[in-house]
Amino acid sequence: MKLSLSARLALLFAACTALVSLVAGLLFNAASEAHFLELDQQLLDNRMASLRGVLMGVEDQASFEARRSLLQLELARQPDEGLRVFGTDSTEWFNSRPALPAAMQTDQLATLHTDHGEFRTYSAPLDPQQPRSPRLTLLLDITHHQHFLQRMQGLIWLTVGLSALATALFGAWAARLSLRPLRRMTELAAGVSAQSLTTRLPVQGLPPELADLGQSLNAMLARLDDAFTRLSAFSADIAHELRTPLSNLLTHTQVTLTRPRSAADYEEALHSNLEDLQWMAQLVNDMLYLAKAEHGLMPAGREPLNLANEVDGLLEYFAPLAEEAGVRLSREGEAQVQGDRGMLRRSLSNLLDNALRFTPAAGQVRVALMHSDTQVMIEVANQGEPIPEQALARLFDRFYRADPARRASQSEHAGLGLAITRSIIRAHGGSIECQCADGWTVFRIVLPPTL
Repeated sequence: MKLSLSARLALLFAACTALVSLVAGLLFNAASEAHFLELDQQLLDNRMASLRGVLMGVEDQASFEARRSLLQLELARQPDEGLRVFGTDSTEWFNSRPALPAAMQTDQLATLHTDHGEFRTYSAPLDPQQPRSPRLTLLLDITHHQHFLQRMQGLIWLTVGLSALATALFGAWAARLSLRPLRRMTELAAGVSAQSLTTRLPVQGLPPELADLGQSLNAMLARLDDAFTRLSAFSADIAHELRTPLSNLLTHTQVTLTRPRSAADYEEALHSNLEDLQWMAQLVNDMLYLAKAEHGLMPAGREPLNLANEVDGLLEYFAPLAEEAGVRLSREGEAQVQGDRGMLRRSLSNLLDNALRFTPAAGQVRVALMHSDTQVMIEVANQGEPIPEQALARLFDRFYRADPARRASQSEHAGLGLAITRSIIRAHGGSIECQCADGWTVFRIVLPPTL
């Protein structure tokens, strides 16, 4: 079963709190044991000094018996203590707690576990200066210490459990409260459709992590909205562009079939229909090319190109048309670039074709090549009437015509040339813009330099 993010956070908080509480409890328990051990050592040292004062000078059992009454009187003042006295030959002379098992005679503090409780034992010679003197073994009842430590351990486990439970509950509440904006974003994103792509997620007041997520989702929605809008406009433009030639084909064919005609009439009708079909085929090819270029399905190749040679070849191709229209063509400067020869020639050909069609007789079309360490610039300029300011912003849109009077029977005039040019330039990592000033219309292309 998959746990929700709130449940995971709550369990994580509970585990961390339980671990911290457990470690703190164990440290406190160890510190308490060490403290009690130190206190017991001090108490036994003091008691050992007192008993040595009572038994000082005792060397044999006879002299010990003379001091027995004083020893018993001293022990009566400490009911939680016990004493065992051993002679030099390890014979037991005295045992105030005969019910307890024998304890190890060690100079180190030790613990004795019995059915009557727990005792701390400590053994030392009666005369520290004479190791062979009688030995005293003290027993201190520490049962109350152990009861305290046991209660402490129980309290530690209880604290661990309660703190883990409380932290889990409060952690789940805090996580759910903190993730409420995420749930709102999920609900809002689930309601987004083609009819509500303009919806945006509120990012004010959100934590930085969720605010970044909201901004990313809003940017994605903006891209989807833009793509859907362009797709809708593209579909409408396609239908509009194809409607006229299809209508012409249907009308012309129906008129031709209204009565029997001669072979020459049928041939003329077929030739007329062929022109419209060729225009439609070219339009579909241009739209397919544009779609592939805009979606990265036609990656631009990379080969060294001498732009001066490429431009000269295009100018030579357009020279007959320019001569017929009385337009002078020229090229200035040189530049090198890396790119796709076919794609760049097509973009420049589109610009030169546009320039020739809108340049008046005795006008000039000029291509200027410039380069620097950071960029290569190509300018295609022509003399003529300036493009209206409101048309400049839409000049590179699909099917847009700044001059609606242009004939729609020519494929290159369908309004896709500049859109294709922009897509090609973008595929090369460059940009294109259009400016009008002083009787010149200038299309400026900026490309990265030669790699």
